[in-house]
Amino acid sequence: MFKDQVIWITGASAGIGRYLALEFAAQGGKLVISARREDKLAEVLAELKKSGAEALALPCDVADEAQIAACAEAIVAHFGRLDVAVANAGFGVYGKIERLSAAEWRRQFDVNVTGLALTARYALPHLRQSQGRLALIGSVSAYLPFPSTGAYAASKAAVRSIGSTLSVELQGSGVSCTTIHPGFVESEIAKVDNEGVYRPERADRRPKHLMWPADKAARVMARAIYRRKRQFVFTGHGKLLAAIGQHAPALARWVVARM
Repeated sequence: MFKDQVIWITGASAGIGRYLALEFAAQGGKLVISARREDKLAEVLAELKKSGAEALALPCDVADEAQIAACAEAIVAHFGRLDVAVANAGFGVYGKIERLSAAEWRRQFDVNVTGLALTARYALPHLRQSQGRLALIGSVSAYLPFPSTGAYAASKAAVRSIGSTLSVELQGSGVSCTTIHPGFVESEIAKVDNEGVYRPERADRRPKHLMWPADKAARVMARAIYRRKRQFVFTGHGKLLAAIGQHAPALARWVVARM
């Protein structure tokens, strides 16, 4: 589906980003992978090249606008075009709202919201040239009031709003915007602390019986991006919870309180 298309993925050093890169490569895409952790990024680059894919690694912290802009320019300088941009980089700030500091709120929104929006900003001029595809990675958390995830959920609700707005602003341009809201998917997000530092010793307390493998998630996400869907919610439990959160908020509060 993506043969010879140039695909840029942020947050590609692990989890969903890594498996999206491998999935797009399996479909013949040319990959540009970005993330902060250069050692992990190098491992993913080696995997891609071992599979025979043409790939480029561009380290990038999406909290730094200059780095995002430089990545977009480097991609076009190297490949001559950009066909797909996936704004996937993100992490979670956790804790009750009454205990979160201003610095924690800023850090959460700098990465998950401003970094995502600026990735879109610098990718879009090139996507307009190719009538390409933009994908924003949100979360089912945007629909539900989970305790101690207020900052993360608020950031993903903002992603949902940005995606809806872009779908209107891009009408007639030939560029599609797909906002994807995953349910529970295997990743390292639970092992990253509120300062954005990876802590391998941290426990992942998400329900394992509801967890999707990241490779399976990548397959359905790539399909949604290819089909230019505007909003895409998965997994099965994710769809159910999002629907309850939208249409029966009182029931959503009851369900969450008992999870």
